[in-house]
Amino acid sequence: MVQILSIQSSVSYGFAGNSVVVFALRRLGVDVWPVFTVNFSNHTGYGAWRGDVMTPGQVAEIVQGIDERGHLADIDVVMSGYQGAPTMGRAILDALELTRERNAAAQYFCDPVMGDVDRGFYAVEGIPEFMRAEVVPRADVVTPNLFELEYLTGTKPGSLTEVVSAVETLRSMGPTTVLVTSVVGERFGADCMRMITQDDHGTWVVETPMIDRKFTGSGDLTSACFLAAMQAHPGDLGAALSDTAAAVHAVLETTAELDFPELALVQGQNLMADPVDRFDVHPL
Repeated sequence: MVQILSIQSSVSYGFAGNSVVVFALRRLGVDVWPVFTVNFSNHTGYGAWRGDVMTPGQVAEIVQGIDERGHLADIDVVMSGYQGAPTMGRAILDALELTRERNAAAQYFCDPVMGDVDRGFYAVEGIPEFMRAEVVPRADVVTPNLFELEYLTGTKPGSLTEVVSAVETLRSMGPTTVLVTSVVGERFGADCMRMITQDDHGTWVVETPMIDRKFTGSGDLTSACFLAAMQAHPGDLGAALSDTAAAVHAVLETTAELDFPELALVQGQNLMADPVDRFDVHPL
């Protein structure tokens, strides 16, 4: 079984970071070992929260403890999301390098969380630059949203063709595989949400119906589902994209139907694992 080391935030109430990733990956048949970068009562979108930010040293201690048990060599993929500060980002890269010393085949799956089209940057100062200069070149898989793709590549795509060109630019910086998790906005039409993925074998796009509300944690969910789908369909990125789109849409639709303030991850878990609605994936 594939083993994932996921170094991300955690919340007690609701779903964000590892609170999404751990449940989703395990439900989809992938084992995951969580390391927390923060341990908060709730996500910061509520405007107030309690809890602690872990120090880079504390993260390093946890990783060292796993290594001392002799199990870091079992890790197939190191996964990261919101990194908090460049010092934490450095600790994550150190964990990656130590993992690769124990298992040279270990991959790095990075969700470069920095901002979004409707909010701009919400990452702290220094993170975007660190992400572009230090993190992306070391990653095997990167899952930016459109806003993050634009920053990382210094582009402003106005069409799907230009998004694909930006993805090619991002891949030239180091990653083998890129998933753009949400191609949305007036320039692309408001009738649907698109995801685009590319590797050495081609480029694929999928469209799902637009759900008219905001979801915290949906990017974390998308990354987790994509990672699981890549393990289920090795070498077939189109099939992985199809599974990802269906799983994510099922959870988001369930959340909207129940009018939950947080992702209805538990209520929608069976549909996530075995979606009823599937969406056509097209090569570009």
